[in-house]
Amino acid sequence: MRQMTQPLQSMTGFARSAGTAEGCSFSCEIRSVNSRGLDIRMRLASGLDAVEADIRRLIGDRLNRGAISLSLGLQRDQAESEVVVNQQALGAVLDALDALAGRIEADRPRLDGILGIKGVLDIHEVPLGADAEKKLHKAILECVDIALDDLIDSRRAEGERLLAVVIERIEEIEALTEAAEASPAREREAILSRLKGQLDNLTAAGSNLDEARLHQEALLLATKADIREELDRLVAHIDGARTLLARGGPVGRKLDFLAQEFNREANTLCSKSNDVSLTAIGLDLKAAIDQLREQIQNIE
Repeated sequence: MRQMTQPLQSMTGFARSAGTAEGCSFSCEIRSVNSRGLDIRMRLASGLDAVEADIRRLIGDRLNRGAISLSLGLQRDQAESEVVVNQQALGAVLDALDALAGRIEADRPRLDGILGIKGVLDIHEVPLGADAEKKLHKAILECVDIALDDLIDSRRAEGERLLAVVIERIEEIEALTEAAEASPAREREAILSRLKGQLDNLTAAGSNLDEARLHQEALLLATKADIREELDRLVAHIDGARTLLARGGPVGRKLDFLAQEFNREANTLCSKSNDVSLTAIGLDLKAAIDQLREQIQNIE
């Protein structure tokens, strides 16, 4: 097997990172699961919409496939705040007081009482200046980049485990292909013996079928039952899978295509088989291929 130039990555992983800047604390969590393509979903804290496009670019530059869920939280550690009078709410309160003045006997409320009514005063955080906001956004992107590093490490660790399992399944497929190749049921004498037995049964039953025609049909059936091409394709696909694994990197889609081709050949082998032992090998092949494809679904 050739030296791997890039490690395999799983599409499953998790990472978290955190940081502080400009009086703010922030944290980033990224989860990744398998997907046909790169699907990015983000949940950002209020006020961070400006960094969304940059975060998408970072993810797109680092990952090829996977359903990515990113959560980004932000908290002002020592937020400056300002009190703002809600003029609309205050006007509504004063109008109500004027309307009630002539209807009930009561002292007019004091200013502190009016301001204490919910909604009359709003407390707003003082926004960061342009320079501070730029520095904060830069620090947040660095935090996301660190989380992506850890996520990729996580996906690579899982990729190493998947590689070992995939190699085992390919070796199993190879062993079964060799077993089919060496099956006594494929020998010319065995095929002729089965066909002769079938012809003898037909003639013994008093069939009026022409014997020459029967022999022609027997030869045709023998040709259709030949699985030489299927075995050759299986060997070629095994070599192709090993080449992709040696190359590494984002080869999941190509491996998935090869798994489909493996399955196609195994199905044809089973349909052509006219021997119980050869059919059993074909069924074992299908089971091994299904297990291979299940693992491949998680490779980037």
